[in-house]
Amino acid sequence: MNSVLTSILIMPQKIIAGNWKMNLNYAQAMTLADAIAAGITGESSCEVILAPPSIYLHDVLRRIGHHDRISVASQNCADREPGAYTGELSAMMLASVGIDYSIIGHSERRIYFGESDPLLARKVDQCFKYGILPIFCCGETLDEREQGVQSEVVERQLRQGLFHLSEAELSDCIIAYEPVWAIGTGKTATPGQAQEMHSLIRQLLRGISDSVAERVSILYGGSVTPATAQEMLASQDVDGALVGGASLKADDFLSIIQACR
Repeated sequence: MNSVLTSILIMPQKIIAGNWKMNLNYAQAMTLADAIAAGITGESSCEVILAPPSIYLHDVLRRIGHHDRISVASQNCADREPGAYTGELSAMMLASVGIDYSIIGHSERRIYFGESDPLLARKVDQCFKYGILPIFCCGETLDEREQGVQSEVVERQLRQGLFHLSEAELSDCIIAYEPVWAIGTGKTATPGQAQEMHSLIRQLLRGISDSVAERVSILYGGSVTPATAQEMLASQDVDGALVGGASLKADDFLSIIQACR
């Protein structure tokens, strides 16, 4: 097989993921899931992942079960085996209802719930034990960006939380770069800033192997909107987006999916 064809075959998958966070009542969530499923028609060049609140996971799965381009993710999972941990959801439980992905290490989990890199590494291990693929989040705060240490922060988060995996496992991960200063603030990193950090992540992956670097999808997360999506997604190392607020409106989310095409 020639090298050009090989590189085409192992290009990262284009992915648009919607993180609904702690939003929507039941009826609103089901209406949104239905509208997104109905709006994705024909051939799509990207995979779509929906991450509803955990209480809606099973029913969202039922709503989109017929759709071969949409998967469902949990917004979190426990770092422990099932047991006496009130309020937690284990990877085993999530896998048992058909969840494919789990968001691990979102900045809101790191900041509000004190989740550390070693804790996140254990969550990643639980995901792989039960066949769930992590969407692993990394990114710097505004203070860290202003101090010019964003590269060191992201490298530490990846090395401590993710890079203990085997090459085969790491190749199945999705990485989401989310500058914390651009989440829910209305600010967005410029395409140049996003590309710079995505390129850094790709180089760190290349330090493990070229195969890993060419397979892992690296998403941008940080106030992605229909207005900013097309230019952002055109960047060389941006393989998709982890969308927050805009994923709560079907028309906006579908516009971002269209931009990915």
